[in-house]
Amino acid sequence: MNKLLTLSFKGLVAVLPLTLTLYFVYWFMEGTEGLLQPFVPQHLYFPGLGILLACGIILVAGLLMNLYFINGLVGFFNRQIEKIPLVKSIYGAINDIMTVFSIKDKENSKAVVSIEIQPNMHLIGFVTGEKTGQQLFNDEDKVGVYVPLSYQIGGYTLYVKRSQITPLNIGAEEAMRIALTGGVKAEK
Repeated sequence: MNKLLTLSFKGLVAVLPLTLTLYFVYWFMEGTEGLLQPFVPQHLYFPGLGILLACGIILVAGLLMNLYFINGLVGFFNRQIEKIPLVKSIYGAINDIMTVFSIKDKENSKAVVSIEIQPNMHLIGFVTGEKTGQQLFNDEDKVGVYVPLSYQIGGYTLYVKRSQITPLNIGAEEAMRIALTGGVKAEK
C-alpha cells in the first residue's frame, strides 16, 4: 500500500505543475475571448480573435505611451483614480506590482539583495524603497527591502541599514522563485 501511495505521489508531482500551467493559460485565453467577443461583429469572429485583439490593444497602448500628450493624459487619469478611497488602494497595489516586475536587467543586480538579520542568517529581498527609507528615517541610512514569504503571496517591507544588505548576483525572477518556494528546486 505504501508503494502505491508513493507512486501516486510521484505521478502527482510530475503531472500537477504542467496541468495547472496549461489550465491557467486556457483560463486566461478563454476569459480574453469571452471578454472581447461581444465587441466583434459575428460574421468577422473566429476563435483566437479575442487574443489577437488583446495583443493588438496592448501593443497600440504601448506605442501611444511614447506620445507626450497621451502620457500626460494617462498621468492625469492616474491622479484622479488615486483620489477615490477604495479604488486607490487596489489600483496602487496593482501599479506597484507592475513596477516591480518591470525592473530593468541593469537594475536587477542591485535590486536582489541578501539581508543579514543575525550573524550567519540571511533573507533574500528586493530593494524597493531607497528614497522612502531616507524620507522615513532622516538621520539613518536605511533602505526599504521587500522580503516575500514562501508559498504564499505576501511579505514584509523591512527598513534596514545599508550595511546589512549585500547585492546578490542573480536575477529578480530566480530570486523570487527561490523565496516563494522556500529554496526547493525541482530537479530536471
